[in-house]
Parts: sequence; structure tokens; C-alpha cells
Amino acid sequence: MIELESDGARNLFIIRYHGHVTAEESARWADPARAAIEKMRPGFGLLADLSHLTLMDVDCAPYIEATMDFANKNGVAAVVRVIPDPTRDIGLQIMSRFHYRHDVKIMTCATVEEAMKILFD
Repeated sequence: MIELESDGARNLFIIRYHGHVTAEESARWADPARAAIEKMRPGFGLLADLSHLTLMDVDCAPYIEATMDFANKNGVAAVVRVIPDPTRDIGLQIMSRFHYRHDVKIMTCATVEEAMKILFD
């Protein structure tokens, strides 16, 4: 399951992954993600919460990359990922190098609380 949230007051776009995420589901959420990102002001933060992700199909990569490109184009300033177990990084670090500007702050942390602190302190 994929869950999207926009917090306009904090200029924050949140995407949460739960359970087993398929390419079909990623495709279904691509347009809503773009629509939410379009509403963000330049300099927005992006929080990707993978706390409850158990499996993501490799065929999701093109949809994730397209979302990264769209966020980059629309002025993302910081990307913070919540990945409790670093061995479960699904290649996002590598993909980030190709899909975000060099000045985008990219960090990975273990908890949502830590992510929020990074984004708002």
C-alpha cells in the first residue's frame, strides 16, 4: 500500500509505503503524487517513510524515479527517508544521485521522529 500526505503549512510532502508494494500500485499513485507535489512551494521537504515496507517489486523503480524527477523539477530542497534497517534500502541512495540536484539535502534515518527533527530543526 502507498499513502500520500501533503502538509501545506509545513511545505512537506509525505509518501508512506506499507507491506508489499507492486508496480501496478506504484503506477496508480504516480499521478496523485505529481498532483500533490505541484501544490508544494519551492523549497519543500519530502519524507519517504519505509518503516512498514516489507517488499517492493523491482518494477516500481521507474515510477519512483519519475516522482524523484518531478519533485526535483518542482523545487524539493530536502529528502529524508525513514528506513529502520539500513540493509533494506531498496536502491534509493543510488537513484537519488541521478534524479536530484546536487544541492538537495538527502538523509536517511531510523524513525519518523528523527526524520521530523531533521526536517524542522
